[in-house]
Amino acid sequence: MKRFPSVVLTLCCCTFGLLTAQAKDDAKGPNVLLIYTDDQGTLDLNCFGSKDLFTPNLDALAKRGIRFTQAYAHMVCCPSRAPLLTGRYPQRCNVNHWTPCHPDRNHPFGKGPNMFLDEITLAEALKPHGYRTALFGKWHLGATPGYGPNEQGFDEFFGHLGGFIDNYKHAFLHGEDFHDLYRDTKEVREDGKYFPDLVVRETNRFLEKNKDRPFFVYAALNIPHYPEQCDEKFVERYKDLPMPRRSYAAMISTVDDRVGQILDKINGLGLRDKTLVVYMSDNGHSTESSRNEDGTNYGANGGGGNTGKWRGAKGSFLEGGIRTPAIISWPGHIPEDQVRDQAVMNHDFFPTILEACHVPLPKCKLDGVSLWPILKSADAPSPHKVMHWQWANQWAVREGDWKLIVGGRDSTSADSGHPQPKRRMPRIFLGNLAEEQPELKNHAEEKPEIVQRLQKLHEEWAKGVFPKKH
Repeated sequence: MKRFPSVVLTLCCCTFGLLTAQAKDDAKGPNVLLIYTDDQGTLDLNCFGSKDLFTPNLDALAKRGIRFTQAYAHMVCCPSRAPLLTGRYPQRCNVNHWTPCHPDRNHPFGKGPNMFLDEITLAEALKPHGYRTALFGKWHLGATPGYGPNEQGFDEFFGHLGGFIDNYKHAFLHGEDFHDLYRDTKEVREDGKYFPDLVVRETNRFLEKNKDRPFFVYAALNIPHYPEQCDEKFVERYKDLPMPRRSYAAMISTVDDRVGQILDKINGLGLRDKTLVVYMSDNGHSTESSRNEDGTNYGANGGGGNTGKWRGAKGSFLEGGIRTPAIISWPGHIPEDQVRDQAVMNHDFFPTILEACHVPLPKCKLDGVSLWPILKSADAPSPHKVMHWQWANQWAVREGDWKLIVGGRDSTSADSGHPQPKRRMPRIFLGNLAEEQPELKNHAEEKPEIVQRLQKLHEEWAKGVFPKKH
């Protein structure tokens, strides 16, 4: 039974009577495979325009479905994963700052807010309807005991609770290293084994075990996030690319290869036409350079992602930080080899998946909107006239082609082909996405009426999404 801290009970106001209902074995919808990569850049698949990349498996997935050219996640990991799993802005979920990466609240990386336990995740919504649920890979919504995946509806969990790990030591590397690998709530050791292979192993085991009943698998791959420890078979392929693209490209091909192994398993079990597959990244590519105390670099080498004409990267509300690749595929039910240019957000996949599975929406305020009208017709309008993002004291709001960013940062890498950025942007930055060089010019001074309108939209939004203090 879920534990609800008293301060949380009145914060979210989500009620979901079906949580206590007896699970059914006659689910009417498809199996669901939700694949979420980590720090994958805006255009970093061959099918999204990066012709220097080898990504045959994900290109094939796009051929069998729809790819989105304006799919928005968030600027960093935590506030991206909360809306994906709940269909709600992360602020409603208590995620407006880094969640704990360490289970001990006294540890430097054990501080921060956990996602509220009374949030209803996809796993909790699907489970009462006969779905077996599993998360393999990265959680990053709170490492405090009692706030993990098993408390949020997942029957099985194998992976790391915090932000990232070394793929062989399974250790969080910022500051003093600590081990972070769990099966359900128990710490386990798999020293020396390549973590993406462990995710594939656990996913395919689960698929085999549950092939005769409906399942929901959240495969939260930890790559291409640093440390950039690629599959060695891709090193030779990219040897002529300059750094940091060379290192990053090999990581993208490693992602593609491991996704391919999971899809091959589904195909081999004869489940492809019965499985809805959603693929997306949590934010843009990283431009971080991180070093251990001994000087060893384990970061992203300053960035190697491809954003095309878009500025920004992970840690920024510029397009390159929040616009990511996204694909949805369900043969026989979703059109194949098509593109949708409408603006969508990651929290839209929550109601989209539930509608496909004939599962009622939870009785709480949802911010995501079902994408089925768009999936059926390329002429359907975007479900979002206005879009909002916030992280700590930074925020952004988009209406049409105008985007207002307040307190933001520019994380564009120096070798990206864009003008050399300044890390700190003007406190008030008004960019236009329709320009030849979008979000390069600040229109704030010449368009004060637009700034004022967008500020008001943000203020009204913020009143509704932040939990009231008790």
